[in-house]
Amino acid sequence: MPSPQVLVAGPVSWNRIVHLDALPEPRPHTVFARGHVDTVGGTSAGKALNLAALGADVTLATVLGEDSEGRLARAALDRDGITLLAETSRVGTEQHLNLMDRNGGRVSIYLRLAGPVDTPLHGAALAAALATCDVAAIDLADHSRPLLGRARSAGRPVWCDVHDYDGTADFHRDWVEAADVLFLNDDGLEDPLPFMRSRVAAGTSLVVCTQGSRGATAVTAAEELHVPVAPVTHVVDTNGAGDAFFSGFLVATLGGHGLAAAMECGHRQAAACLRSPGLAPDGPAPRSG
Repeated sequence: MPSPQVLVAGPVSWNRIVHLDALPEPRPHTVFARGHVDTVGGTSAGKALNLAALGADVTLATVLGEDSEGRLARAALDRDGITLLAETSRVGTEQHLNLMDRNGGRVSIYLRLAGPVDTPLHGAALAAALATCDVAAIDLADHSRPLLGRARSAGRPVWCDVHDYDGTADFHRDWVEAADVLFLNDDGLEDPLPFMRSRVAAGTSLVVCTQGSRGATAVTAAEELHVPVAPVTHVVDTNGAGDAFFSGFLVATLGGHGLAAAMECGHRQAAACLRSPGLAPDGPAPRSG
C-alpha cells in the first residue's frame, strides 16, 4: 500500500520549554525553574514529525528565518518522510516561551511571529504538493491562510485544527469554514457539542474534539461517538500531544479504518508522544539548557 501523501502548512518555531513546579500566579514574584530545554515547536512541526513517524510522506510548507533558530529548526525537521518548503521570514524565526507545570499545564508566550515573505521560493513545489496530496492539513497562521482556498480549488480534502477555539474568534473563522474535517480541543468551550453539531449542519463532514484525559468526541451527520483514553502513567512532556492525536487519526483514516478505530489510533499516538521528551515519539531530542 503506498504511503499517505500529506501536505502540512503552518507554523514552525524554535521554543524554550521551562519546567516549573506550578504555573506562576498573577502577582509580582520570583520563581525558580526545575530546568529548561530548547527544541523545535509549532503545531505544523508537530504534525509533520508525527505523520512521518507513522509512515506518511509529508510536505511541510512553512516560514523560517535565516537565523540560528531557523537553522536549528531545519536540522530538527531534516528527517526521512519530510520535505521542507520553508519560505524566508523577514523578521526571523517564530519563537515561543512555554511555561510547563508538573501536571502538563502550559502557558505559551509568543516571543516572535514569523514575518512577511519577500519572494516565495517554492511556488512550483507547493503547487505540485497541492495537486497530489491525499489531505491538505492547513494550520493557523496568516502565511498559510491563502492555501485554504487553493486546496479547495484543487479538490483536496482540507483538514484544519483550530486548537482552543472559543466558537467566536474572528481569526479562526476562515479555517473553521474551509475545513472538510475539523479538529479542536475543549479548552475554549465549556460544552463543545453544540458547536460541533452546528459545523456538521453547515457542511463539515467530521468534527473531532480532544478532551485530554477524558478522551475525544467525534460528530458526523450519521453519529456522535465518544472514545475514552487509557491513563498514561508516565507523562514526560505534553507538548505535541494534540498534533500526535491528529496525525494518528489521519493516517488511520487514510488507511481505511473506521471512526472508532481512527480515534483509538489517535489516542495511541498521543500517548506515545506524552511518554517522549519531544513533539513526536523518536523525534528530535530537545537541547538541555
